[in-house]
Order: sequence, then C-alpha cells, then structure tokens
Amino acid sequence: MSDRTVRLHRVLRAPAERIYRAFVEPGALAKWLPPHGFTCTVHEMDARVGGSFRMSFHNFSNGGSHSFGGEYLELVPGERLRYTDRFDDLNLPGQLEVSVLLTPVICGTELSIAQSGIPDAIPLEMCYLGWQESLGQLAQLVEPEIPG
Repeated sequence: MSDRTVRLHRVLRAPAERIYRAFVEPGALAKWLPPHGFTCTVHEMDARVGGSFRMSFHNFSNGGSHSFGGEYLELVPGERLRYTDRFDDLNLPGQLEVSVLLTPVICGTELSIAQSGIPDAIPLEMCYLGWQESLGQLAQLVEPEIPG
C-alpha cells in the first residue's frame, strides 16, 4: 500500500444493479458509507458524468466533522463507477480517485474498489478499516430480498 492506494474486494449476495444504486442514491449512500461511529449528510448529488456531489461525515463521539466533494468521471449502471474526492480541510490536500467495478458472479456480485491519492495525513490502515466497515453496512443494505 505504499502508493497511497487501498484496494478492496468483496462478494455480495445482491444484483449489480442494486449495488450500483447504493452508490448513486443519496439516502442509500448516507446509510452505508460512513464508517462506524459516523453519520453522513449528503448535501448535493448530481449522479451523471461531469456531475458533482458534496457530503459531510460527523463523528458521533466527539462532535467533529469533515466535508468533502467530488466529480463523477464514469458511470455505467450495474457495471462501474469512477469519481474523485477532495476534502475541504486544507490539511488533507490533493484529489483522491475511487474506482468501483461490479462483476456478476453465480452467487451475486463481485465488488472491487480502488481508492488512490489518499493524503499522507490519513493512515492507510485507517482508510482500509473504514472501507471494510462501510462495505459491511453496504451488504446489510443491498443483500436482503424484501418483498413488495
């Protein structure tokens, strides 16, 4: 992980289209993306290539928060997403890029995520841990088959 990139892989028992929607619907994203101990407010989301988003994570234990936003670079429903992230905090400079690949498999969907350009001030292990927590919450959102 010396290149300031984290890579994650998970197989979810859900169709790729449902997982994709969890990345582009504000209410869904606010439910699963913040790691444990955080809440999320999605301030704006224009999920189209060239569109942007803004959101804030709120640390429930200490009351702190951090805001960030980005631009959608690639959106292929049910297949892949690519977007940028930039923190409002000047102590976290640079632009991150997130690539999400969804591949149908016999038992659901294989999810591969790469987040690159992580600022030096963020320990990669903490970033990886946060993503693992978020992906667990994503599974809880997309895997249930709730009729009607």
